[in-house]
Amino acid sequence: MASPCRRAARPLPDPPPELSAQRFPMPDALIELFSEEIPARMQARAAQDLRRLVTEGLVEAGLTYAHASAFATPRRLALAIEGLSAQSSTRREERKGPKVDAPQKAIDGFLRSTGLTLDALHTREDRKGSFYLAVIEHPGRPAAEILAEVLEGAIRHFPWPKSMRWGARSLRWVRPLHSILCILSDEAGAQVVPLEIDGITAGDTTRGHRFMAPEPLKVSGFDDYAARLKRAFVILDAEERMALIENEIAQRAFALGLEPVQDRALLAEVAGLVEWPVVLVGEIGAQFLDLPPEVLQTSMREHQKFFSLRDPKSGQIVQFVTVANRETADAGATILAGNQKVLAARLSDAKFFWENDLRIVRQRGMKGMAEGLANVTFHGQLGSQKDRISRIEALAREIAPLVGAKPDLAAEAARIAKADLQSEMVGEFPELQGVMGVYYAKAAGLPEEVARACREHYQPLGPSDDVPTEPVSIAVALADKLDTLTGFWAIDEKPTGSKDPYALRRAALGVIRLVLGNGVRLKLSDTLLSGIRQAHHAIAVVNAEGAVTTAVDSDPAVTATDLLAFLHDRLKVHLREQGIRHDVIDACRAMPGADDLTLLVNRARALSDFLKTDDGENLIQGFRRANNILTQAEEKDGVEYSFGPDPALADTSEEKSLFAALDRAEAAITPAMNSEDFPAAMAAMAALRAPIDAFFEAVQINTDNQIIRRNRLNLLHRIRSICLQVADLTRIEG
Repeated sequence: MASPCRRAARPLPDPPPELSAQRFPMPDALIELFSEEIPARMQARAAQDLRRLVTEGLVEAGLTYAHASAFATPRRLALAIEGLSAQSSTRREERKGPKVDAPQKAIDGFLRSTGLTLDALHTREDRKGSFYLAVIEHPGRPAAEILAEVLEGAIRHFPWPKSMRWGARSLRWVRPLHSILCILSDEAGAQVVPLEIDGITAGDTTRGHRFMAPEPLKVSGFDDYAARLKRAFVILDAEERMALIENEIAQRAFALGLEPVQDRALLAEVAGLVEWPVVLVGEIGAQFLDLPPEVLQTSMREHQKFFSLRDPKSGQIVQFVTVANRETADAGATILAGNQKVLAARLSDAKFFWENDLRIVRQRGMKGMAEGLANVTFHGQLGSQKDRISRIEALAREIAPLVGAKPDLAAEAARIAKADLQSEMVGEFPELQGVMGVYYAKAAGLPEEVARACREHYQPLGPSDDVPTEPVSIAVALADKLDTLTGFWAIDEKPTGSKDPYALRRAALGVIRLVLGNGVRLKLSDTLLSGIRQAHHAIAVVNAEGAVTTAVDSDPAVTATDLLAFLHDRLKVHLREQGIRHDVIDACRAMPGADDLTLLVNRARALSDFLKTDDGENLIQGFRRANNILTQAEEKDGVEYSFGPDPALADTSEEKSLFAALDRAEAAITPAMNSEDFPAAMAAMAALRAPIDAFFEAVQINTDNQIIRRNRLNLLHRIRSICLQVADLTRIEG
């Protein structure tokens, strides 16, 4: 073989012309995966997963598309793709190879990897010498071929939360997969995409409603598919099914003089259970109508997937709505009769729980109901639920005067707030904790504010939940959340990264919203220290009993400081959503009283508003300049320029004006800060902007006259000290 280094360089071929859009019209694709019933909770995610897997695969293979829509019903996932490329473009790949004088083995290996012969290679020059270049053309492929590959991969690797195999097949799907519809359609008509998976061959047919129209339906495109399904009693779009159910319930309720209890989660779930929703209204047995409405709604929703209809005058739930999956000759009478029979059995259980719980409360009071909490472990290192309630009671009594509540009422509410955890009703329906406590407390003859705290002390449960406003509820809610935080800080169980198994971030946000939402003036350092000491006592008791041994080496004050920093960090997140920057909060945190969140936030809001003005922005620049010059001079001279500057040594009008402005500002800022009138303090500080700007424009600080220099540096110190009365402006960024 001739030496490859003597081969002449061959010119690179021209790239292929673009494919003609007229020659290759852009088809639409339709995919349907037809199976047994898909769990309602999985349908929406599955539809989007199908869309993502297929469209990403098509694009990666070189196709483009205009739009893609995914749909789900109980028995099918569907995907409609508009404007799909008829085929992928020819792709040219340039691959750099070894040097032309490289060993023959290296050249042979490069030829094998490219599939080319030596004569097909090109040579190129760079600063290191000549090297081989392989130009490999990947011809375009038809859309049908690519779609078949992509769809098979999507089906075989579909990310179901749970899947199954059936028969002798190796394919896994959420439920047995019966058929695959996969067609490409354009002006010339529709063609089936050749695809076979585990014995299932793709076709152009689907099926309608399981009972009302089970015959095969041949389709030619998406519009035809959706129309034929609707005629076969299948509504493809889940949003359309939801809207139909919601509107029909509203109309039926209006005709009866009732109102539906809104439940968006149940509406979405029921829309995933039916392909042809038929709304039916049923009766609740008269013997159950005296059950609390929350019990009726929860029992019907959880067990039967029923909606509730409420009498707007009494607030009582009096009828139910069920959504059938078919029309019947008797207008649903048989379906309703069966549902009402099952419902009566369910509500009989609920009525038994309700009456039994009331009997215990009337005989033994809420305290008697709560006795069993002594045998319920809250946490292995922090004792039982009863131990925790004792800690909450102590904190609630301490917090009560600060929120306008009577300490005895707050303590009583804390003692019984979690008693319903021992009730049979909450044992059956845990989501009713707190709700049932209100009913039981009222049955026990307890004051209204004590009963209400049973429910409200859990609030706020999330960002959109209401914040309690009644003083007793506020005291118990704060005590409950602060006990959670101080307890887990005491045993060093803090959130790490994304892990927060005890929902401590949510508890911290709850404390923040309770304090800010009610303008509570609470010195958190003292309350946190009290809670941590109680937690340490609980740990000591557990250790003494020998069940668990927990070492507590930390100083309660250090733990309280660390927990306060955590609360401040959560406050930053909370206020960031309101447009207050983290550096503004840091500047205010550095001031006295930062453990009073209401005080801290009032100061931060005023400072944030001030910094958004021209005066605020420019004053910060003047403050930085004064602070930098002063800091450098103090470091250089080894002294602190903190003595009062002498106005008699001012030798320019700008300097004299600044003295006067500082006198006016200090006279206004000091009383404003004492009265917590932060906007007034910011306004007084804003008045310093012009004289400080003029001073720096006209006056040289580091003059040769050392007496004048020292006086001016002391004047800078006065600027700094007056500004730092408002906030630590050294922490403001940018």
